[in-house]
Amino acid sequence: MSLTMYSASVPIFLRTLGHIGKWLDKAEAHAQAKKFDIGVLLGTRLSPDMLPFTRQVQMTSDAAKFGAARLAGIESPKFDDVETTLPELRERIAKTVAFLESIPAEKIVGSDDRDVTIPRRDGPLTLKGEVYLRTFVLPNFYFHTNMIYALLRHNGVELGKSDYLGPLGA
Repeated sequence: MSLTMYSASVPIFLRTLGHIGKWLDKAEAHAQAKKFDIGVLLGTRLSPDMLPFTRQVQMTSDAAKFGAARLAGIESPKFDDVETTLPELRERIAKTVAFLESIPAEKIVGSDDRDVTIPRRDGPLTLKGEVYLRTFVLPNFYFHTNMIYALLRHNGVELGKSDYLGPLGA
């Protein structure tokens, strides 16, 4: 199978969101073992001017759903960004996964040369699909994924590289 805009996006998002779900399980187990309220971890930051853990999960979800939707030329579901608990974050991930799984591959395949417009505070930015995926969507998705991982590791959750990468070849 050759690399397509679909295979370079949706399966990657789904795989990584699955990993994040497992990280949340480990975070919950860590909090229970150490006897602290998981809510403390959900509000943590690496720096005072950094967005907290819950917002990192929300933004990872947004990068995946908005990225895939824009490449497919469809509307993305809107989530209210009100998650404050672990079950709510899990539900956010599940809703993101369900949306991604609903997008037919044919809607994204061939989007490399399609114009994609990103709404921004300083005005819309239009990029070709492939440039949008390579320079905006994937870097944003992985940035927020990395922040989730770093925040959990920083707070003692036992995660390693294999948790980040998952099973290879799958």
